[in-house]
Amino acid sequence: MKSFAPKTEEEASAIIAAHAARREPLVIRGNGTRNGYGNPVAAEARLQSSELAGIVAYTPHEMVMTARAGTPVAVVEEVLAAKNQMLAFEPADHRALMGTIGQPTIGGVFAANVSGPRRIVAGAARDSLLGARFVNGKGQIVRAGGRVMKNVTGLDVTKLVAGSHGTLGLLTEVTFRVLPRPVTETTVLICGLEGPAATSAMAEAMALSVEVSGAAHLPLGRAGGGCNGEANPVATTALRLEGTASSVEERAVKLLRAMSAFGPAERLDPDRSVTLWRTVRDISPFCDGSTRALWRVSVAPNSGHRLVAALRETVNVDAFYDWQGGLIWLRTEGDPHADVLRGHLKAFGGHATLLRASAEARRAVPSFEPSSDGVSMLSRKIKESFDPAGILNPGKMG
Repeated sequence: MKSFAPKTEEEASAIIAAHAARREPLVIRGNGTRNGYGNPVAAEARLQSSELAGIVAYTPHEMVMTARAGTPVAVVEEVLAAKNQMLAFEPADHRALMGTIGQPTIGGVFAANVSGPRRIVAGAARDSLLGARFVNGKGQIVRAGGRVMKNVTGLDVTKLVAGSHGTLGLLTEVTFRVLPRPVTETTVLICGLEGPAATSAMAEAMALSVEVSGAAHLPLGRAGGGCNGEANPVATTALRLEGTASSVEERAVKLLRAMSAFGPAERLDPDRSVTLWRTVRDISPFCDGSTRALWRVSVAPNSGHRLVAALRETVNVDAFYDWQGGLIWLRTEGDPHADVLRGHLKAFGGHATLLRASAEARRAVPSFEPSSDGVSMLSRKIKESFDPAGILNPGKMG
């Protein structure tokens, strides 16, 4: 496959315009660390933003950064850490899960709307995105939004581009808000809970005035660094607290007291807490080097364990839960069982995305949840407006 890695926005514009004139499809990507996410794209050339790198502007007192899309996430996080700030939405690193190499890029994070455990309080990646520059399917350079949330029209376009997986344009620059980095953190664990009790415990914890910034449930054998460590693992329900040392201490005492009503509770020191939440963030329990089907399932928090229980009546599945139970990472044996899963979702609500699978399964199973006729029509109109020749990641999202 022929590969293009332009060093300027104008060069990217010329490449896309030329391919649009010939109606030749392009694979659009950041640095390829999420290869396999979405439906396969039939194209003989790819265009990536990896050479469009560097911090354009950063004003710590305004908590806003502008970076070129190909800037490695690690570079962004290093610059922010020097000013005791961070990305609010805690993006996952999918390399171990997807079996890829290279450096994840900040543009790739926003293009896929990658959001980690802190999403339940800080919002998704797209909620932090204030503005973007991108090249659409006509080869036009488009600027949407800005460094402050004032341009409503532009902000709407920015939200459309976030999570569009390169189907509307090649991101070249992103402007986003950041947050102060917590001084410390701890995690309260409730040990040995089954799904229903874990769901109740997480719901009660989120309702308390203790500002939980992460709520996950990892069944038996899935919680590295959780209850009883690795030697004698048990199911772990994890609740994270972040902030100043005195605030975290006070809130942890209150949370421990409340959670002890559900079962044995304990507390992790900051280092073990960081390790545990990195495990959750990067879906480490399923980073097994395989192509076994892995689903990202979004449901109402109180429905997650019921959906998994219904699936287990006919399908062999393994699962763990983030976002207070509203996000399920679901691994199946053999076939992805898409019809069974999506059939159940009609009753429970929510949607399922096939994140990883064998090449054969990826050809046969739509990665993204099929849309209603109305949503499909709207999506087609938006795609036609941004990419009338249909050359940018055609078919990737359906």
